[in-house]
Amino acid sequence: MVLDGHPRAEDAALIVTELGTNAVMHTASGGSGGSFGVALTVSEPAVTVAVTDSGSCVTTPEVQCPASDSTHGRGLAMVTALADSVMVQGGAEGRTVTAELLTQVRPGSPTPCSARPGGRRP
Repeated sequence: MVLDGHPRAEDAALIVTELGTNAVMHTASGGSGGSFGVALTVSEPAVTVAVTDSGSCVTTPEVQCPASDSTHGRGLAMVTALADSVMVQGGAEGRTVTAELLTQVRPGSPTPCSARPGGRRP
C-alpha cells in the first residue's frame, strides 16, 4: 500500500472514501458509464488527495451541519475536519475536490461547522 506506515494514512483513506462516495452519489460519476478519478500525491510535508467527478451536479459541494438525527450531509464536514485544507474547483462539467493533509497534525484545528463556506478553512 502506498501509505503503509504514514502518520496520515487512515485520514487519507477515509477522505478517499468520503469524496469517492460523494462523486458517485451526487454526480454523473454514479450513472451508467460514469467514473471518477483519484490522485494521490505524497511528499515530505504533506499528502494530497484529489477526487475528480464526471460533473452534472446542480449544487456545489459545501460543508453542512445537519441535525443530529439526519442520515446524510456529514461527508465533506468530516473531510474538512481531517484535512489541513480543502479546495473545490470546477463546475457542472466536473469538479475536483482536493484535500491536503500535512504530515504533522496541527493542534487546535477548527471543527467542520466553523469552516468557511466552500470547504476552505480560515
